[in-house]
Parts: sequence; C-alpha cells; structure tokens
Amino acid sequence: MHRSQKKYKEEVRESLNKRFKYTNSMQIPEMKKVIISMGIGEPARDKNALQDCIKELTQLSGQKPILTMAKKSVAGFKLREGSPVGLKVTLRRNRMYDFIDRFCHIVSPRIRDFRGFDFKCDGRGNYSMGLNDQQMFPELNLDEVKRSQGMNITFVTSAASDEECYELLKELGLPFKEKAGK
Repeated sequence: MHRSQKKYKEEVRESLNKRFKYTNSMQIPEMKKVIISMGIGEPARDKNALQDCIKELTQLSGQKPILTMAKKSVAGFKLREGSPVGLKVTLRRNRMYDFIDRFCHIVSPRIRDFRGFDFKCDGRGNYSMGLNDQQMFPELNLDEVKRSQGMNITFVTSAASDEECYELLKELGLPFKEKAGK
C-alpha cells in the first residue's frame, strides 16, 4: 500500500468525516482517477519528436499513453482529420496513489517560484491544473529532453462539492495557496 493511500485510509477519511459530518461512510469523498494529458502541436509533424513525447509521458506516469486524434479538419491550424493532436494517460488505483505521492512531495517543491497551486474547481468536485514544463519530474533524464512540453493534470474525485474536493486534496498533501478569508 502506498504512503498516500495509507494516509487516506487512516487519517483523511476520519478528518473529512469529522469536518463534513457524513451520515454514511460511503459519502466520504475519495480519489477516482488522475488524468495526465499533453497537447502536441509541433511534435505532431515530426515522428521523432512524437516518440520523445510518448517516451517522456510513459516515464513520468508509469504506463503507455494513448494518442488522441483530431475529430475535424481546421485549415487555420493546418490540422487534418485523424492527425495526432495529443497524448493522455488515465491513472487508477496503485499507480494513481503513487503519482499523487510523487507529485505532492517531490515534483511540487521543484517548481520554480512555487507558492502553492491556485484552487479553482470545475463545480463538480474535480480539480484541474496545468504545468508549463515536464522537466521537474525526477523520472526524466534531463540530458535526453529536447524541448519543453507542458501538460494538464486532472484529479477526479467522488466529492459532491468543490469544498470537499479541496479538503480531500489538501489532506492528501497537494500544496494549495491559502484561501482568502482564512
């Protein structure tokens, strides 16, 4: 059992239950999945660059990403229907908790000028954030990274509200900026 999964089962569930006073233990929010997606603009035209992006996302997530294709042709972006536009990985269970643990305790402190993540949820209890550079992940060999590539990370929870999602992620160790009014 991973450190963050153990922490969730032993500490976070009790803390959330105490704070929100759930009538049923099945109402306590939990992590469902973590989705890491990466848009590939220029690398889509270069096969070697595309393979580099796939390799880097595989290294930092622990599983092979799927290639997302364009649904429509857009002449202004020189985009054809069926051409690759992005990569994504969905992490669940052990890999998800392993990624959360590494992200909170190793990657976040390595972000330059980091003062905490802004908290703005989607209204349904999920949290999304973007990173400008993949080079803060220790799994990547910086000598082999040829270009800076950003990514989006979405934490999907079973929380009914944004407040519950915020508390769950904060208890798991995700560093947020202090909320106004606290």
